Amino acid sequence: DYIKTIHHGIDIRQFDFHPNPDDYLLFFGRFHNDKGARQAIEIARSCNKKLILAGIVQDQAYYDQYVAPHIDNDKVVYIGSVGPVERNRLLGNACALLHPIQFNEPFGLSVIESMACGTPVVAFDRGSMPVLIENGKSGFLVNNVNEAIERVAHIKEIDRSTCRRHVEQHFTVDHMVDEYIKVYEMILQDRSL
Repeated sequence: DYIKTIHHGIDIRQFDFHPNPDDYLLFFGRFHNDKGARQAIEIARSCNKKLILAGIVQDQAYYDQYVAPHIDNDKVVYIGSVGPVERNRLLGNACALLHPIQFNEPFGLSVIESMACGTPVVAFDRGSMPVLIENGKSGFLVNNVNEAIERVAHIKEIDRSTCRRHVEQHFTVDHMVDEYIKVYEMILQDRSL
C-alpha cells in the first residue's frame, strides 16, 4: 500500500555555496531526447550566453544530429562526464542550470544539486519539477523554449541563498532519513493495532 512519497536527499556538505557566479548557462545530464540538450542549446543561443554541456551520451544518434553540430568550444562547449569536484565547480559557477526536460521526470538530482550550490534552475514544468523548484524563488518553471528565454533574462532576480536554503530545508540526506523513519513508525503502529 502507498503511504508517502519520500524525495531523494543529498549530502549538502558536498556542494559549496557560490554567491557570485560566472555568466554561463549549464546543461547537466545525459544526452537523450528526454533531457532536452537540443532545447538548452536553443535557449542559450537566443540569450546570447555561453552554454557548457556536461554528461554522458546515452543516445549517440540524438547527440550527433542535435548537439554535436553546435559545439564550437566558444559559445557551446561539451566537456563530457565529470566527477564530484568538477560537478561542484560547474554547478556553482553557472548563472543558471537549464533543465528543459521532454518527459515527466520522477525526480531530478541535478536540479537539487544545482540549487544546493546556489544556482537557480530554469526547467520545463513537467513531472516532479513543481515539487523541486519554488517558481520565482529557487528558479523558474516554464512551458516552452520561448518562456525559458524570457526567464533567463530575469535569472539575477533569484536570490542564490534562497536556492541553497530550499535544499537545506527539503532535500538533504538527514531530511530523507527522518521521513523514512516516520514511515517506518507508521508501519509499526499499524501492525500493533
